[in-house]
Formats: sequence, C-alpha cells, structure tokens
Amino acid sequence: MVSHRRSSHPGHSRGTRVTVLSAAAVTAAAALGGAPASADPRDPTEATRSTVDRLYEEAEKATERFNKADERADVLRERVDRVRDSTARGQERVNRMRGALGSIAGAQYRSGGLDPALALLLSSDPDSYLGRAEALDRLSDRQALALRDLGQAQRKLGQQRHEATKDLAELERSRAAVARHKRTVEARLAEARRLLNSLPDAERDADRASRSGRDGGAMSLSGEAPASARAAAAARAARGVVGLPYVWGANGPSGFDCSGLTQWAYAQAGVSLPRTSQAQRYAGQQVPLSQARPGDLVAYRDDASHIGMYMGNGQVVHAPYPGASVRYDPVGMMPVSSVTRV
Repeated sequence: MVSHRRSSHPGHSRGTRVTVLSAAAVTAAAALGGAPASADPRDPTEATRSTVDRLYEEAEKATERFNKADERADVLRERVDRVRDSTARGQERVNRMRGALGSIAGAQYRSGGLDPALALLLSSDPDSYLGRAEALDRLSDRQALALRDLGQAQRKLGQQRHEATKDLAELERSRAAVARHKRTVEARLAEARRLLNSLPDAERDADRASRSGRDGGAMSLSGEAPASARAAAAARAARGVVGLPYVWGANGPSGFDCSGLTQWAYAQAGVSLPRTSQAQRYAGQQVPLSQARPGDLVAYRDDASHIGMYMGNGQVVHAPYPGASVRYDPVGMMPVSSVTRV
C-alpha cells in the first residue's frame, strides 16, 4: 500500500475497473524504476520515502491483478470440468446406443438374405412378420435419430471443451506474467527496505511513524452502529485477525492481502464477496463517507486498488502492505474513492 501519511482531503471520484489481460503485468513493470519526478533528488530521505511509496502502490496493484487472474482461472477450471463430465456422459450414451444398433444390424443381416417381398411370401404368419418389420423400422429410425442428435451434442461439447481449454491456457499465461511481475516488485520492495534501513535512526523512526497512519486524529464520522447483522459479523471477524501478517494473494485464515481480508471477513458472515478490491467496491450500495458505518467497505485510490473495512470512530481495519500486519488506521490515510455497504 502507498504511504499512510494522511491526506487531509480524501477524494470521492469513481474508479475504473482493472481488467486482467496477459499483457497487463508487462505494462506496469516499466513504471517501477526510480522515484517520482516530484521527489527532490537532493533529499535522499524524501527520495527513499517516495520510492517506497511508489513500490508499495505498484505492488498492491500487481497483487490485485494476480487475484483477478486467479479468480478467473478457478471459474474456467470448473467450467472445463463440467464440460468434460458432460462429454463423458454423452460418450457413454453413444456407446450404449451403438451397441443396441449393432444388435439390430445383426438381426437385420441375419434375416436380410431374402428379399423382403419373398420373405413375406414364405412367412407362415404374414401379419406377425409385418408387425415385426414395422417395429424394427421404427426402432431403427428412433435409434438413428438419437445417435445423430448425440453426435451433434458431442461435437458441441467437444468445441466447448476446446474453447475452455484455450481460455484456461491463456489465463495461465496471464497468471504467470502477473507472478513474474510480482517477483519483480518483491525484489524492488526488498531494495526499498534496505534503503529505509540505511537511513539514520531518527529518520527511520519518523518515516515509520508517518507511514503507520497514526500521526493524526481520527475523523469524526456518524453512524457508529453496523448497518446490518452481517456487517456486524464481518466487522467482528476483521477485528479478530488484527495482528496477522499481510501475505501476497492470501485470503485467510492465517494471512491476508487487502481484498483477501475483506472477502474472508464477510465469508464469516455468510456473504460471498468477489476476490478483488475493484469488484468489491460494486458488491453493494455506495454511500457517502460521512455516513460510513462499521462493516462498510472503503476503497482507496481512483482505481480502487486498495480496500479496507470501516470500524467506526474514523478507523478502518486493513491489510496494508508486505511486511506489515493487519491493523487499524485512520480512514483518511489515503484518498477514498468509494464506501460500499454490503
């Protein structure tokens, strides 16, 4: 997460959804080099802080892209499994019908040595012969029609399986690209941590204090009671994991990233949330920040790349960034893009 030095004017603009594509991970990699232009190169401490802020933000965006790809992969895996099961059942039906048709064909072959008119003439029971022939014709027609239908269904299922497999292969490539980007960010974060550790003790302590988000008073907001029983249960669950570590791509129960924490907390209340912060911001009714109540989801930055849970008294619980633990911070720690009531 980007720096938790408080912003005095949280924003309320609507963010755009981030779409996971195979190339998405590649486009952000170039943005990771060096400090922003606004950093004063003559001030190494500020340059270091700016670099760390930039890296935390890019790392979190990469994690949300990874989460989105992972969620889509799970959906596609289930789809492929369903198609394969359906195809297998269809093949079994085709095999059974082929066996039945084979028996009919054998019976037709054994009695087919005679011309049908001659067989009728020589039959000792012409009425019985005609009845059997008519029934055989009807059965053959039905079997042929069913076999043709099943063949068409099997071809359709095969096409679906082929398309799903292609989608899954592409998504796996996307996930691999995101994972590569994630490793790049982790390396940069390690470098940033080394830079922070190289600062004088006083500067390092000041940076940690400002980054913790506790350098200002809590905002005074109304609505201290949860809006629903499920919101209350989710807020209790989030409070219960304060102190657990931030873990890349994790949604509990022993570690979390930002959207993993909110997803897990609401799962304890029996509510299924989407996996990413961008999707979670649309998982309910959006309300003004001034009306936030415990259990509401607070999305940050224009692209909603970070999310936390409002707990009352101007505080959120969230999973901030690698190396930190789930904790309380002021709701105005960075620009707010939306507040969602689930």
